[in-house]
Formats: sequence, structure tokens, C-alpha cells
Amino acid sequence: MLERRDDYASLYRDFRWTVPGRFNIGVAVADRWAAEDPGRTALFDYRADGAPDRLSFSELASKSNAFANALRSRGIRRGDRVALLLPQSFETVIAHLAIYKLGAIAVPLALLFGVEALEYRLQTAGVKLAVTNPAGALKLSRISGRLPGLDGIVVVGGDGPHDFGRLVAEHPVDFAAEATGPDDPALMIFTSGTTGPPKGALLPHRVLLGHLPGVQMAYEFLPRAGDLMWTPADWAWAGGLLNALLPSLYLGVPVVAARFEKFDPETALVLVEKMRVKNAFIPPTALRMLKSVPDIPRRFRLELRAVCSAGESLGRETYEWAKAALGVTPNEFYGQTECNLVLGSCASIGVSRAGAIGKVVPGHSVAIIDGDGRRVRPGEVGQIAVARPDPVMFLEYWQNPDATAKKFIGDWMTTGDQGIEDEDGYVQFFGRDDDVITSSGFRIGPGEIEDCLTGHPAVALAAAVGKPDLLRTEIVKAYVVLKDGVAGSPELAAEISRWVRERLSAHEYPREVEFVDSMPLTTTGKVIRRIFRDRARHEAASLTGSVSGV
Repeated sequence: MLERRDDYASLYRDFRWTVPGRFNIGVAVADRWAAEDPGRTALFDYRADGAPDRLSFSELASKSNAFANALRSRGIRRGDRVALLLPQSFETVIAHLAIYKLGAIAVPLALLFGVEALEYRLQTAGVKLAVTNPAGALKLSRISGRLPGLDGIVVVGGDGPHDFGRLVAEHPVDFAAEATGPDDPALMIFTSGTTGPPKGALLPHRVLLGHLPGVQMAYEFLPRAGDLMWTPADWAWAGGLLNALLPSLYLGVPVVAARFEKFDPETALVLVEKMRVKNAFIPPTALRMLKSVPDIPRRFRLELRAVCSAGESLGRETYEWAKAALGVTPNEFYGQTECNLVLGSCASIGVSRAGAIGKVVPGHSVAIIDGDGRRVRPGEVGQIAVARPDPVMFLEYWQNPDATAKKFIGDWMTTGDQGIEDEDGYVQFFGRDDDVITSSGFRIGPGEIEDCLTGHPAVALAAAVGKPDLLRTEIVKAYVVLKDGVAGSPELAAEISRWVRERLSAHEYPREVEFVDSMPLTTTGKVIRRIFRDRARHEAASLTGSVSGV
């Protein structure tokens, strides 16, 4: 836990980890508060047309105990993998905590996954049982015959003996949790697959403790009186689960559960206003979509205390917009599923700078290194790396020792992300290795270009990639989704290009702008630049072939 301080230097210098010899996420999140303050609210279930339902920590503890008994009666034992294919809901949290108490391994999966993506992950993880809703059960029914290890499905809102609610009601609420240690596995989260096949990152129980310094720093020293957490991020993603849900509950801060088929900025703002949300984790893509809502300070009475963002670089445009429109300075932070929340910002202690992620979070050792594992000088581009051991670091990639070994250079866990650290210790996220654009000798990160593009009044979403060029090695090409009611034209493309050139630099602006109908996103809301990069390379190759054939 972080002590509240006014300066970063002493906060970092004086922090010490305290990791107990016995630790279980389920017990730490629910049972501890049920004993200390049983009536305390753990979760609100948001309803747009009425008052929200409420679940106390006492109810959360007893219901997760009952479901742990139900899982045990169905043959689930320590180390078994249990998939969760659910939206934000009370049942999702109850199921998570029950799995942890059993010493089993939770495998959260996004409902947006198609059947092939689900089959790959369920097969890879060797899932024994799945907990889902009727929509998820329908998907699973199409592939269950190809998953011989999958023994059963529990359905939230189903009927008969496999119904989640019935199982909870029929089993006792007394349960002795497994005596797990901090390094015992608790959770398997699949990487987003932006650079290759998704891998199952195996995370131990200590990973929750490892997140706390970063969470407390980014959310301006959570908890405080009146705090209430909400995120539009899927709880199947490390961002939603470990940047918001589980740490908030551990700290006694209630969390709002809300189910939206897709992110709608107006609906999100209504929720934040109605629920009087104080703390919000809003990924960069969602924040940029909020920019399309006019007159936010006049139309909405927001009570936000801390807005955090991670997953990609936020960029200067969105950073400044959020300060003006939402009334708070957004705190960025950085990490990966394998080692999350190791860099961060905290505006209240002066760790905040537009265009930078922030500084190293207390308790972690992070550096910018070269290909041999040596630290580079301030101002030089290198790979962001985290030193082991670290309480927030993953155990391994599930049944993939080669990939696990390749993740490290000596004791540095590499991220595959390029960054720059300045003389003051601020780190600027540059982009994935594959995303960095090389043009006329300059190395260009796409994030700042995309952020600048979405600052244009006609642009809803954008992706920037390098297109091969005989003269410059690569040029910046932008793929742009326009706002509703805006028609693309050569004149608008030229205007958008000038917009970036005037705000960034002559080497960063897109020399080509192409309008597209939609933006491919991962389930975590990141732009899949790989699709556009391949498209741009194909265009360049076709053009080169045509020229050489003349």
C-alpha cells in the first residue's frame, strides 16, 4: 500500500513490498471486508431506467462460497481451469472469487469472441468447465464436440440444474478456501494477439498486490471517502479486471457493473453523472470517442476525481481535451498482461506531462534497453523492460516454455514496446516494434499521430502506419473513420493532412489519407494496425510492380 505523499521522489524511495506467505485473491477481496464491514457495498448493477441493484461484501463472500461449493461438487479441483464468458455483472465477480477460493485458475474470455477464437483459447488452456450466459452457451454448443476436456457449462440465466443462480442457492455458504501462496496460479489471461497468436499469460495470486501501488498512484491515492469505480473496459481484459475491478474491491471501493453491447459516449456520460462516479478507467479509444460529445461541462454534472487511461498512448490532444471537458487531469499508466501497471502518472503530486505515460511506479524497476539488455541514454529510443523479480510479473506462458524464455533478456522482461525516457524520468510510449514508422531517418510512433488526427472535427477514429516508399523508406499513411454525416473527399483528406503537419511536424504528418468505413479493434479496444500495415505494404508492392513493368 502507498502512503499518501506530496512528492514522487520520497514515495518511490521509501516504498517496500509486503507480500504474505499465504494469500488468496478471493479471500482478500471479499471475506476480509465481510468480516470487517459486512454491510459495505461491493457492487452496484447499473440500470438506465431505475435504481441500481446493490451487493454487499457479506453477500459477495457468501455467494462466492456457495458457488465454490457448487464447483467442487462438479469436480473442479485446485489447478483446474474454469472459463468465464460473461459481461460485467454480479455473477462474474462471484464466479471469479469462487474459482480463486478453490485454488483453481480463472480464464476470463470476452463475449465478443467468435467461435474460432473461443475454441483456440479453450483448447489451449485445457478448460474443464465454462461459466457463461445464454448467448455464450449458444456459441459453446457449436464447438463443445471439439473440446473433449470441457466437462460442463454453467449458465447465468439458464434453467435446470446447470443454472448459476440455482447452484448458488442450493449449496452451503460455508467454505474453507484453499491455502494458496502468493506464487500459486490464479488467473490466465490471453494476450490480445496484435503481433501473433494469443498466448495464455499465467498470473499468480500476488498479482493483485503487485497492482496496488500503480492503482493507488494513478487514481490519486485510492481509497478516499465517496470513491466509486467504473470502467467501460471488459472485465475479461487485464485492464478492466486488474486496473479497476479487483484492486478497487480489495481497497473497499464499490464498483459499478454496467452492460453495453458497444461503447456509446452519451450513454457512458449519463452513467457517470447518474451514479456519481468518482474514479474511472477509460481506455484511449473510448476517451477519443467521448470527444464527439459536444458541451460536456454544460450538459453533464460530473463528479469525477480521477480518470485513468492505459492500453495505448493517450496523446497531447486527448490529454488537453480531457482536462477541459471532464474537469480532471487524466493519469496515464502502462503495462502489459504479463507485467502490468509499472509506469504511471499522478497529477496531484506533479507527475503528469502531456504526451508521456509518466514515471516508474514505486516498487518496480523499469528501464529502456537495447537489444543486448543494456540501458540506453536518456532521449534514445529503446525497448521498455521490467526487472525481475516483481510481484506483478506473470509466472509463464501456459505450456509454452520457448515463448516464456524469449520474453526475457537476462533479468529484464521485455515488452516489445518502444519508448524514450527523458532526463526527468518521464517515459514516452513510442509504439510496438512493428508499429514504429521509419521515414527519412526519423523513427515515428503512431500513437501521437492518431491522437492528433482524432482532434480534427471530422475524424472519429484513425490508424497511422508506415507505407513502404523508395525515397523515404516509409511514409506515414492514415486510415480514417469519419464522424457520422461527414463525407470523405480529396479536399478533406488534404485538410486532415495539413491539420497534423501544423500541429506535429513536417516528418510526422500523413502524406496519404484514406477513408474507411470501420476501424478493426481488439477486444481490449486497441486498433489492429497490422491489418492496415499489410494493406499499405500490398499497395506499395503493387505500385512498385506496375512501375517496374513499364
